[in-house]
Amino acid sequence: MLQPKKTKYRKVFRWRLKWKAVNGSTLAFGDFGLKATTRGYITSRQLEAARRAMVRFIKRWGKIWIRIFPDKPFTTKPLEVPMGWGKWSVEMYRAPVKPGRVMFEITWVTPEVAREAFRLASYKLPVKTKILVD
Repeated sequence: MLQPKKTKYRKVFRWRLKWKAVNGSTLAFGDFGLKATTRGYITSRQLEAARRAMVRFIKRWGKIWIRIFPDKPFTTKPLEVPMGWGKWSVEMYRAPVKPGRVMFEITWVTPEVAREAFRLASYKLPVKTKILVD
């Protein structure tokens, strides 16, 4: 699964996902893209599940680009632990996604294949999506 090799700080503050995405809102590499229409966080597990669903469907005919990377650490406390005692350990890494952000791109496939691959991938993601055609 995707996670950073090294970070400057082990734990970070949470921040709000306000406004729409400006960077990464257009197609850059492929002919078809999967764009988020709602905001949220995508974990490395969800990203890997979506990638595997797409790769399994297109059967190595096309090329896939992943345009987001889970580099924001997420910490959790165990159950039945009282308030206080600071932040606990890093549980997973998440990628913040704003509306308008292109998450995946595909090339070298037909529009029907790309549409079906993105439909399968969107089932694995916690945000609503739409398909872009170049």
